[in-house]
Amino acid sequence: MVDITRKIVTHRRAHARATVVASTPDTIRAIVEHTVPKGNVLEFARASAMLAVKHTSNVIPDCHPIPLQHCSVDYRLTDLTIDIDVEVAAIYRTGVEVEAMHGAMIAALTMYDMLKPIDKHLKITDVQLVKKKGGKTSFADTPPVGLMAAVVVSSDSVSSGVKEDSSGKAIKDKLTSHGVEVFHYGIVPDEESIIVKTVLDLCSKGAQLVIITGGTGLSPRDRTPEAVLPILERTLPGVEEAIRSFGQERTPYSMLSRSVAGVIGNTIILALPGSTRGAEESMDAIFPALFHAYPMMLGRQHKRTES
Repeated sequence: MVDITRKIVTHRRAHARATVVASTPDTIRAIVEHTVPKGNVLEFARASAMLAVKHTSNVIPDCHPIPLQHCSVDYRLTDLTIDIDVEVAAIYRTGVEVEAMHGAMIAALTMYDMLKPIDKHLKITDVQLVKKKGGKTSFADTPPVGLMAAVVVSSDSVSSGVKEDSSGKAIKDKLTSHGVEVFHYGIVPDEESIIVKTVLDLCSKGAQLVIITGGTGLSPRDRTPEAVLPILERTLPGVEEAIRSFGQERTPYSMLSRSVAGVIGNTIILALPGSTRGAEESMDAIFPALFHAYPMMLGRQHKRTES
C-alpha cells in the first residue's frame, strides 16, 4: 500500500453513483410495488452497499482500512432507470472515493441479481465518482505571488563546519515543492543575539516567511525559542500545536520539541526542530494550509483550490 504516514488527518467525503437500466417500466413498477420475487430490492441493495463500503480494503489490495464515520445510500427512480447514490465520510489520512464507488457498484450488482428473473436485459451503466472532498487538495492554499522566504540553520556544529546541514536543505526543498522561492539560506551558531539579529535583518529586507531550524530541544545550547519569543508581536499557538501533534503521532520524543510560531508585522516566523525528520514532518504538518495566514493578516479573502 502507498505510504500515507506523512499525510494530514482531515474530514474526507465522497459521493459515487451507479445506474441500473431496466428494459421495461414493469421492472421499475415491480420494485416500487414490492412484487419482486426475491424481496425488497432497494433495502437489500442499501444493506449490500454499506457492507461493501466497510469491506473495500478486503477486496481491493491497495486500499487502506479506513475508520468510517458515515455512509448513506439514496435512490432516484425513473420509468427505466435507478440511480444509486452512495456517500461516505471519514476523518482520516486518505480519501474514501473508492469506498463510495465500491458501495455503489455492489448495490447495482445486488439489484441486478434480484431483478434478473423478471428482466433479462438489465444493464449497469455509468459507475462514477460524482464528488470528493478532503485532504490537502481541499486546503491547498497557495503562497502569495512573489512570497519571499528565508531559511536559517541554527547550529554550532554546522556553522563551524563540523557537520553538514540537511534539515535546512530539506525545508528549502519543501518550500520549493509548494512554489515558494527561498531568497536567503544561511547558517548561524546557537547564539541568541545572532539569531535575533538575523531574524530582524531578514524582516527588514522584506522576508515574509522566516524558518529557523535547530535549537528547539533541551540541550544547554538550544536557545532558539528564547531568542525568537521576545521579538514576536503575536504567537501562533495553533501552528505549534499542529506541529507537535503531527510529530507525536510518529514518535513520543516530539513532546520534547519547543517549536515556536509567531508573527512580526506581516512576516511569519517559525522555529522548527533541527533533525531532518523533525523538520520535514513539521513542514508536512502545516503546509500548504499555513499560506492561508497571509490574506488573513491583510484582511482579505483567500481562494482555495478544491477537488
